[in-house]
Amino acid sequence: MSRILPGVIAMAIVVVASNILVQHLLGDWLTWGALTYPVAFLVTDIMNRVYGAAAARKVVFAGFVVGILCSIVAAGMDKTTLRIAIASGAAFLSAQLMDISVFNKLRKYNWWLPPLAASIAGSVLDTAVFFTIAFSATLTSVFPADDVSWANELVPLLGHGPAQPLWVSLAVADWMVKMAQAIFALVPFRIIVGNLIQKRAQMH
Repeated sequence: MSRILPGVIAMAIVVVASNILVQHLLGDWLTWGALTYPVAFLVTDIMNRVYGAAAARKVVFAGFVVGILCSIVAAGMDKTTLRIAIASGAAFLSAQLMDISVFNKLRKYNWWLPPLAASIAGSVLDTAVFFTIAFSATLTSVFPADDVSWANELVPLLGHGPAQPLWVSLAVADWMVKMAQAIFALVPFRIIVGNLIQKRAQMH
């Protein structure tokens, strides 16, 4: 456990920070949480490359537990709803496990393909699961206590495209940030993985 403890701590920090920052808007289509949350994929991919899939899953489940605790605290402070808490937990767990699965299938290829493809696949699933469960009008009957009518107001897509529910613009903007971060994260991935592998070699 001690070898993956830094990964667990890093994941916990990302989840806690994202839960706080998602409450603060950044422009018309994003929250500050959109900038911190994709780091979770970087943490998962580093753990997977250096310590393997089993270790990466432990880090993910630790992050999932922290996320649940954050949601309970936030709900107690009226900062979130049950619907958003369920959406967040389902999206995080499914996306991170997808990331690990894709990474493993591509592990034998060049160094940049597994983390890039895994992050892209995980990001697509994460965005689709979270925004659909959290805001789609089709699930209103499942969560009658949560008023998400504001998110289903028809507006031009990202302010310029065809009319879509507001949550679709939020989802597209969020996904675009994740895509950009998946590319930029390759640099710290390469550096951190190289350092960790070198340290492990020196210890043996």
